[in-house]
Amino acid sequence: MTTNRTHATKIGEVERRWRVVDADGMTLGRLSTRIATLLRGKHKAMFTPHLDTGDPVVVVNAGKIRVTGKKLTDKVYVRHSGYPGGLRSETLQALLERRPTEVVRRSVRGMLPRNRLGEQMIRKLFIYAGPDHPHQAQRPEALTEVKK
Repeated sequence: MTTNRTHATKIGEVERRWRVVDADGMTLGRLSTRIATLLRGKHKAMFTPHLDTGDPVVVVNAGKIRVTGKKLTDKVYVRHSGYPGGLRSETLQALLERRPTEVVRRSVRGMLPRNRLGEQMIRKLFIYAGPDHPHQAQRPEALTEVKK
């Protein structure tokens, strides 16, 4: 009698394929979920929850994302320095004008695990406000299946 064995993926077996995503006109949440899926590796058959099996992702035109509803004025990013009076808040519209790459990074980071594995995954995300990026040598594949 033979038994079936479950295959456990090793980190050396993971193949990484660079992806490039054009964020021009894309909705922030839909774009972020797709990017988080690629970074985690959930699109692969060899996905393993405790390993980083994902692909590096390059996002271009991050300054041209769009949001629905009244989020530009109503969504507020809050942080505190730890000192008295150190509460700082900024609307999505202000952050998008100042640092559009940070909006996409924070959105994707919120969809990744909150541990060392999540930190490892977010390091494979490269975001640029304009259409140019310095990762041509990695020959990234264009990702076009994200809904607008």
